[in-house]
Amino acid sequence: MDIREGELPGIGRKFEIITKAGEKIVVVIHDDGRRELYHFDSDHEESISSVTFNDSEARQIASIIGGMAYKPQAVESMEMALEGLVIEWYKVEAQASAIGETIGGIDIRNKYNVTVIAMLKKNMKKLFNPGPETVIEAGDMLVLSGERHDLKKLISDRLST
Repeated sequence: MDIREGELPGIGRKFEIITKAGEKIVVVIHDDGRRELYHFDSDHEESISSVTFNDSEARQIASIIGGMAYKPQAVESMEMALEGLVIEWYKVEAQASAIGETIGGIDIRNKYNVTVIAMLKKNMKKLFNPGPETVIEAGDMLVLSGERHDLKKLISDRLST
């Protein structure tokens, strides 16, 4: 990121920013505390949008952007750690072979390498982290996690008709 700073006599200071992605933003900080934010077109010639903040608003926006309100986790490391993991909601079909069986009886975790994270029963009862003794019924909504090919195999083998 490239930042250029300049004095605006009688007005305040100007900060011209070119981001890593090549976008141009200009921030003008007025002596009275106002801040103006300008976003420029791809040629960096014409302002395509602008916003004006008072001092309090500018400080709130700065804290949000600076991560004081929410600090994101390193997405790259999470993606690498969870690469291939899929979470899918699937409604058990009426004639599925899993109906009447338990999660443990089907051995979903070991046989299919899939975890049942939660289940929403037909009567709207929510089960979080249902145990191996939980019976699967037609119309149950299962929240499953695993790799896509494992989920597809479980669904085609036991949950669909």
